[in-house]
Amino acid sequence: MTCDSDFDLEALKKCLSAYTRCMAKQLVDNALWEVIKPLLPPPPTRTSTRGRSRQRPEKLRTDKAYDDRALRRGLRKRGITPRIARRGVESSARLGRYRWVVERTLSWQQGFRRLRVSDEKRNDIYEALMHLANAMICWERLNGHFC
Repeated sequence: MTCDSDFDLEALKKCLSAYTRCMAKQLVDNALWEVIKPLLPPPPTRTSTRGRSRQRPEKLRTDKAYDDRALRRGLRKRGITPRIARRGVESSARLGRYRWVVERTLSWQQGFRRLRVSDEKRNDIYEALMHLANAMICWERLNGHFC
């Protein structure tokens, strides 16, 4: 079995917070919420400001492919503001101000041959290579070698 997978990259502010999840290509769009739901943190239960700092993003920016009423409802329930372009109503060009961080990081990932040519038999090895590539990208970004 080869690894046929897409990688969604959640960029919170910079590529330093890059996080990848492996999602199978055969998923139907209707089942998208069922895949995303376990990846999200549980809804907030505490109301006080004391304790640990916020562990989830304040806003989630995605393109029209993720436009789903149940997804928006679930994000709001968890205290995350959805910034999702609506199909047929809004242009996704406004998301370009933030989306370029994701596109830039994806292009850097394509520089790693083992990720470009997926011939790994096990998905966990491919995912480990993806995490290693992201660590190297973040290291180079911290040292200022990438522009």
